[in-house]
Amino acid sequence: QVHLVESGGAPVQAGGSLRLSCVVSGRLVNPYGMGWFRQAPGKDREFVAGINWSGGSVMYADSVKGRFTISRDNARSTLYLQMNNLLPEDTAVYSCNLDTTTEIPTAASEFAFWGQGTQVTVSS
Repeated sequence: QVHLVESGGAPVQAGGSLRLSCVVSGRLVNPYGMGWFRQAPGKDREFVAGINWSGGSVMYADSVKGRFTISRDNARSTLYLQMNNLLPEDTAVYSCNLDTTTEIPTAASEFAFWGQGTQVTVSS
């Protein structure tokens, strides 16, 4: 059984920063890609950022490029998302994703594991 637990979501004013964390536990076969996705009320879930096992390759949605940074610490089994210059349109539930079938997950897969999500609310 694999578990992903996110933390770090909070209310914040526009222009502020947050760092999300996602801790992975359970039996896994390395390597695996990880990513962050978000879902705003009334909208579909969308890709935010993804990273490969080594951390040497990353991908971002255009809407967050230059503001968000994804990273991981495999020794701590933890994925991070540093979010700077937050905008009201970043308000959403952010979920981490682990996929053993792709180098960098950029879309939801039936083979992926998901956390329960953490709420980020950005006020103007």
